[in-house]
Amino acid sequence: MNVNRRKFVGAAGGAALIGAASLRPAWAAPQYRYKYANNLPPSHPMNVRANEAAKAIAKDTDGRFELAIFPSSQLGSDTDTLSQLRSGAVEFFTLSGLILSTLVPASSISGIGFAFPNYDAVWKAMDGDLGAYIRKEIEGKGLVVMDKIWDSGFRQVTTSNRPINGPGDFKDLKIRVPVSPLWTSMFKALGAAPASINFNETYSALQTKVVDGQENPLAIIQTAKLYEVQKYCSLTNHMWDGFWFLSNRRAWEKLPKDVQEVVARHINGAAMGVRADVLALNNDLQSQLAKQGLVFNTPEPGPIRDALRQAGFYKEWQGKYGDKAWGLLEQSVGKLS
Repeated sequence: MNVNRRKFVGAAGGAALIGAASLRPAWAAPQYRYKYANNLPPSHPMNVRANEAAKAIAKDTDGRFELAIFPSSQLGSDTDTLSQLRSGAVEFFTLSGLILSTLVPASSISGIGFAFPNYDAVWKAMDGDLGAYIRKEIEGKGLVVMDKIWDSGFRQVTTSNRPINGPGDFKDLKIRVPVSPLWTSMFKALGAAPASINFNETYSALQTKVVDGQENPLAIIQTAKLYEVQKYCSLTNHMWDGFWFLSNRRAWEKLPKDVQEVVARHINGAAMGVRADVLALNNDLQSQLAKQGLVFNTPEPGPIRDALRQAGFYKEWQGKYGDKAWGLLEQSVGKLS
């Protein structure tokens, strides 16, 4: 199924998106009702596809399993929800590997600045040896993780005061970044002044000029209406970002094997759907966002990558991740440090 822009923008959202109830026989109460939290708006492909998956899971488990979807950080900030996931208060959560790195350091390696030149390189790494390595590290922290990472897209920089044309334009830029050391490190290496702010507080931070810029994929810039509080969008493609679909291990192991298989199959299928959706949407979103008033430019990545290299950014993070993980990354993208 193709998700067109009308569906993308107009998908409904309430306190929770529950796709299972309408397909459950009237006589069958679900044995398992699990909560799935995420930080994206209901109209984002993640929630559109998750809602489809919830309906399919209910159908294929004969109503035994109901997935209740809570978008837009309704159950708390990323850091709060990760704590709830670990305690079992929330059974499922999709989280960027870059933010998950506060618990699983290796998970942020997929977000190394200017590492991936294109999607072919991304999926070669994340569906291959690097992804397998990261999943093993996640499971070592007592979580269960699905096989397929959900695409969030390449990240772009938006600002209210100036476009980014080269590395010098980052100097002293007050920019919102997620709560993750990798982002802070990269933007500091470029001379910016990064501020770690949870996503659900980003719009107000831009509106009140606590920060002058932020960085996110185009789909999130659109759905979160960040164009209302930003003027410029520089297509830096500086980081690729994706969401791991995580489960509390105790909750997962309570499920019978046949239910586990159905849930995993449909969740991984939804991840593949989101990959196609985000790719298609990005081809349309630039023109849509331009109509909303954003002014676009495309800086050359080479000089910015060189500035990071000269600042010691790549060497520093190679040391933090270790030669094994770094080698798996360079297997897909070529030499960085």
